[in-house]
Amino acid sequence: MQSPILYHSNVEQIQDDEKQTHHDLEQALLQIMMTTSQNYGHAVRSVHAKSHGVIEAELEILQNLPPELAQGIFATAGRHQAIIRISTNPGDLLADSISVPRGLALKVLDVEGTRLSGAQGSTQDFIFVNGPVFSAPNAAAFAKNLQLLAKTTDKAEWAKKALSAVLQGAEKTLEAVGGESSTLQTLGGAPNVHPLGETYYTQTAYRYGDYVAKLSLVPVTETLEKHTGEKINTRGRRDALREEVAEDMQSGPATWDLRVQLCRDLEKMPVEDPSVLWDEELSPFVTVARLHADPQVGWSAERAKIADDHMRFSVWTGLEAHRPLGSVNRARRSTYALSSAYRADFNRCPIHEPAKIDLP
Repeated sequence: MQSPILYHSNVEQIQDDEKQTHHDLEQALLQIMMTTSQNYGHAVRSVHAKSHGVIEAELEILQNLPPELAQGIFATAGRHQAIIRISTNPGDLLADSISVPRGLALKVLDVEGTRLSGAQGSTQDFIFVNGPVFSAPNAAAFAKNLQLLAKTTDKAEWAKKALSAVLQGAEKTLEAVGGESSTLQTLGGAPNVHPLGETYYTQTAYRYGDYVAKLSLVPVTETLEKHTGEKINTRGRRDALREEVAEDMQSGPATWDLRVQLCRDLEKMPVEDPSVLWDEELSPFVTVARLHADPQVGWSAERAKIADDHMRFSVWTGLEAHRPLGSVNRARRSTYALSSAYRADFNRCPIHEPAKIDLP
């Protein structure tokens, strides 16, 4: 196995048009938020607006990791309070029969080290999605996709349900012949699977101390694994995912492995194009920590208010040792800040990094 690539500033290649791309993304997200806040009388996130799980957890960083894995927050064994927010990617609050990819945001508390410029508090955020690759090769292509989605934000929900059903059928056809389409899934053709059984990936690359890596969260207890691939019946149930997660998190303790995949070849494992799958034969995922959650109500309106209104989850909240890398992550810096600032202003609810987690 090749040695991992050492982090250096030129693992990224900044393009001349990125300032315009960031502006285009900000305008698309602002259009979504202005539409939804007027409709709801309350501002929600421009993406991943609807939460389906809010879970109190603890991150256990493993002991005796080899030097190449003992990096950043993973350099010191120990336990940290954490919170998980499970969501789906649209910026409007849709019925769960409209099936789109699942997201999992993880906030880890009391982390020590040099922080990214502008990162408040002492927390470390990681953002995961239930697929290994991003839907676009760069921020400019993603901006075009988001501009299309922004135009559908205020459309009739019945039409979105019908489109989702058609796209899910098209996705099943693709999968039957060994393929899949991240575009179809993003638009509503994703399999309507149980969020607790999914494996989640950062999709984009991060600095990993001296190295470069992607991360994943893998369910490893029976309480989670029994839901892997399970399809959720959403008929007549607008909030089916919330209902399932709220109940199923009470069935017993739950654990995910947090795994790291080190970059070992910048050509085969590019930083700038997150639509390229990093080959696990070239560099397998290795467990560096475990995320534990005791039995609890997995979602409630009271919990959602804390995570949805009082918190932000941003890849740019954390340590310099885990700097987000690549075109898509660079675009997330200003757009995430715009989204949280808009919510705080519209809702008259300041957003701060938490010093502790104490969910009702």
